[in-house]
Amino acid sequence: MLSDFKLREHMENKRTIIPIASGKGGVGKSIFAANLSIALAGMGHSTVVADLDLGGSNLYTCLGMPNKYPGIGDFLKTKHVKFDDLIVQTSIPNLKFLPGDGRTPFMANISYDQRLALLKELKKISAEYLVLDLGAGTVFNTLNFYGLAYKGMIITTFETASIMNFIMFLRNFMFRVVSNVTRHNQEVLNMLITAFQQPIRSEPLTLSSLVRRIADIDPQLSLKVQKTCSYYRPRIIFNMGDHPDELNVLEKLDNTLMKGLSVEADHFGFIFHDDSVRKAAKKKKVLITQYPRSIASRCIKHIAKRVTETWDHPIKNSKVRLMEETQKLRIEN
Repeated sequence: MLSDFKLREHMENKRTIIPIASGKGGVGKSIFAANLSIALAGMGHSTVVADLDLGGSNLYTCLGMPNKYPGIGDFLKTKHVKFDDLIVQTSIPNLKFLPGDGRTPFMANISYDQRLALLKELKKISAEYLVLDLGAGTVFNTLNFYGLAYKGMIITTFETASIMNFIMFLRNFMFRVVSNVTRHNQEVLNMLITAFQQPIRSEPLTLSSLVRRIADIDPQLSLKVQKTCSYYRPRIIFNMGDHPDELNVLEKLDNTLMKGLSVEADHFGFIFHDDSVRKAAKKKKVLITQYPRSIASRCIKHIAKRVTETWDHPIKNSKVRLMEETQKLRIEN
């Protein structure tokens, strides 16, 4: 994961990597990843979308493709499969697909060596955009893949459980970053293990409190932790929204992320609830091609445009901008 800084830097220099995660399942992550990739390809950008939801790969359904191609599971299980041969050209110009483990069972918990082998091959993929559809939740493999880029997307709905799980994902991810940065200092690592295992009745563990504890042991290492953590800036996508007023939660959300995790996030997109999504899935069709003028498709295209224009830079006043743009989309619809 984050231990190989040169790998991540090399990958980011060659292409834009967009990991897409979610704190829980059922929030539309794979549908979004598929259609975002299609939108980017439709704008003329060479794009590869990879199914890294190992143990539950089903991205092919969202792309309207059959589950007949070998994928990452086959590559990790046998030495006789060439990685390049796994990347499939879709029926959509500029878009290629890297299948997951839809035909290979028991791949949810790949080993460290398997992960390194996979990362080594991922870095060779040639495309302007490499979109990674990750598994839901906070298993180490998902956290590691999310750490391939400093800027990744997290998709959530406005349901309380979904928001809580999205915050928990970021919490576990940032603590994983801290653990990785401090891995060579055994005294700090022992302290972190104890801190991570504290009883639920204890004071909530925050990033700033961890940094202070690390500083008591190794002041220089604590500065390195702060610097590394500051590089990460998640992009939040709110899915299945009913009304722009739901975005009034952003102020509270920003305060929670800053207080607990010292994280600044960009509020990157809002996708309205749209029955076209269900209809497309039921017909095994692709949302953005089957219902190109639907409100959900238009929202995703808007997010794709934002990716091409602003991905490499923090978005100033992202909260206000998203609320204004979402209100405009609602009026236009």
